[in-house]
Amino acid sequence: MSCSKFLRQAHRWISIIFTLTVAANFATMAFGQPPAWVVYSPLLPLFLLLATGLYLFALPYLVKRSP
Repeated sequence: MSCSKFLRQAHRWISIIFTLTVAANFATMAFGQPPAWVVYSPLLPLFLLLATGLYLFALPYLVKRSP
């Protein structure tokens, strides 16, 4: 599997993990103040989504420039 296909698949799976952590965050807030690790748990997938998303966004432009 090429690097681009791997990153595209990883981006999809990370988005699922991010969605689940945000849903868990809202679910625990319904029962009161959640612990800090629940509040900050979506941050790691969010930064991974940022990195892979920026790469996937720039990929068509990078491919055009290569000879």
